[in-house]
Amino acid sequence: MKKLPIGIQSFKSIREDNYYYVDKTPFVKKLVDNGKYFFLSRPRRFGKSLFVDTLKQAFLGNKQLFEGLYLEKNWDWSKKYPVIHIDFGGRNVKDITVLKKWIIEQLKEHLNFYSIEIEEKEDYGFLFRSIILKLYQEYKNPVVVLVDEYDKPILDNIENTEKAIEIREILKDFYSVLKASDQYLKFVFLTGVSRFSKVSIFSG
Repeated sequence: MKKLPIGIQSFKSIREDNYYYVDKTPFVKKLVDNGKYFFLSRPRRFGKSLFVDTLKQAFLGNKQLFEGLYLEKNWDWSKKYPVIHIDFGGRNVKDITVLKKWIIEQLKEHLNFYSIEIEEKEDYGFLFRSIILKLYQEYKNPVVVLVDEYDKPILDNIENTEKAIEIREILKDFYSVLKASDQYLKFVFLTGVSRFSKVSIFSG
């Protein structure tokens, strides 16, 4: 008997460690065929992080993980795309200093993963855009950006309005890089529990 994947957010673990998996890969194909920018707002424990990781593995071209699933025969596995994956769910953000450091730490992980070098590493906006440009140039393919729990740093401070607004402005500045980098992007997918209209992050 297969195991139940309770709390498992890794698509690779589910597929390799004998867990049950309900095939959601038709949605991957549908999204990619019908647009470029997507946002999914759902409550916690709704499977958002697992779906983000499923997208990641598909764009990275890890075909072996999709054997027997819809995407195995309905995806162009000859193309692999560089993926930038940011997850704000991994720690409690207490202020803008912690948030900036958390962003930079995650971006630096991509420098190591893709073996690329960028001189300026302490400006999160510059670093984000530089990584997108560098990956586009190095891999000759547009970049995929996946952001999980885009609004968690704000929700961590929801009872402190002043601090929440400060954090919102940092996130707004960070996400504005996506608009400026449109020509270098293949696909952008963000998840969170708050609706855009309630957070006012993406007006820029």
